[in-house]
Amino acid sequence: MKILLESQGVIMTTYSFKCKDIGMECGFETSAESMDSLMPKIAKHASEAHQITTIPEDLKQKVTAAIKTQ
Repeated sequence: MKILLESQGVIMTTYSFKCKDIGMECGFETSAESMDSLMPKIAKHASEAHQITTIPEDLKQKVTAAIKTQ
């Protein structure tokens, strides 16, 4: 979601991720204003819900490719 702050002429981008977009049978969805804020949320969910404590490179690439910007 792009947010336009009319008085400042600034457009903010939102980054979002859904677990189902990488083939997981999981309803987890999250979003953040930056990739740096989004990735820790995804990593925490992977650890807590899927017991994935170390994200392999191939999974990291899938996750990154599934992140949408708005």
